[in-house]
Amino acid sequence: MQSVFENWLVELGVEPGLAALGATGGGVLAVLVLALVADLVAKRVLVRAVVGLTERTETQWDNVVAERRVFHRLAHLAPALVIYLGAPGVLSVGVTATTLVQAACLLYMIVVVVSVLDGALNALVDLIRVTRFGERLPLTTFAQVVKLVLYGLAGIAALSILMDESPALLFSGLGAMTAVLMLIFKDPILGFVGGIQLSANQMVRRGDWIEMPMYGADGDVLEVALTTVKVQNFDKTITTIPTYALISESFKNWRGMAESEGRRIKRAIHLDLNSIKFCDDALLTRLTRVPYMADYLAQKRQEIDTWNGGHDEGSSTAVHPRRLTNIGTFRAYTVAYLRHRPDIHQEMTFLVRQLAPTPHGVPIEVYVFSRDQNWVNYEAIQSDIFDHLLAVLPEFDLRAYQIP
Repeated sequence: MQSVFENWLVELGVEPGLAALGATGGGVLAVLVLALVADLVAKRVLVRAVVGLTERTETQWDNVVAERRVFHRLAHLAPALVIYLGAPGVLSVGVTATTLVQAACLLYMIVVVVSVLDGALNALVDLIRVTRFGERLPLTTFAQVVKLVLYGLAGIAALSILMDESPALLFSGLGAMTAVLMLIFKDPILGFVGGIQLSANQMVRRGDWIEMPMYGADGDVLEVALTTVKVQNFDKTITTIPTYALISESFKNWRGMAESEGRRIKRAIHLDLNSIKFCDDALLTRLTRVPYMADYLAQKRQEIDTWNGGHDEGSSTAVHPRRLTNIGTFRAYTVAYLRHRPDIHQEMTFLVRQLAPTPHGVPIEVYVFSRDQNWVNYEAIQSDIFDHLLAVLPEFDLRAYQIP
């Protein structure tokens, strides 16, 4: 086609040199126009048609691929292919120019192919992540390793084009650079190993609540990547932790609590030692009107009277062998009160105990589990319980310890 145009120019009286130059320029212009047309057709027609088709289908994978713009990136190959295939025909007079243009097209196509594979890999990660199986895998780590290999292969292919050497020759030189590569990619290698161990042992995954005070991390895991783990703290700051640190250092994972049926409440009220006493008749009469206490007191008084009737160790004075105390009665009330709360788990550990006296009084510890694990609801339940217990102390003639 180019020779026909050149002959036509010669017949019009144009000098052969100028005719050849004109024919070459016309050929270049024709190839560029074809490349522009191919680009418009690929992006404005084919890509729009494919994206429209994905929106009308019921499957989700094609929507994810479209959202990751895989089809848009693939369309960039069209003009490069036209120029690559058309360059030998219009630049045949200059072998060097043809080689340079084709090399540039190949480099551009390598970039486009890598971009397409990158988007396809991201789409694959998105598809797997929403599955139950994908929640347990460090997908970001695996994806970044594959991308690292992909970029490495693309770099070797680009170097082979620029150096006009076989890629096999470059691959053979990698063996001698192993030590250097190990040093350069030390963090990615450790991160990849750490990601595999985290996945195999199910130590941490996306969505877990972890605590790692050494790195100031206390929040939800956003991403387990190749070299870092992103944690969004509860103050909405982001902490990045080296992936391998989760293997070599200790951290707390709250997943067990989240997957259980309850969340632990473990808090104590410190009672003033000076307010602890035996229950007299007036106090016992008043306590029988307290909810949950009438049956307990009747049963306990009968038990104590029976026991005391068979023992002669003491008289019915203030220091009798067995008498009800206000602190013991308060513990019994606390147990009954918590047993009647529907938001307290009755089948998990349920304990109200007295700890050893301290300079700050006698601790009465509540050790139970809330049914609601949500942080806000959990704190509300815990506060409601201790609001009530602190307010009811005067009914038992008890006082909470408070430093003057």
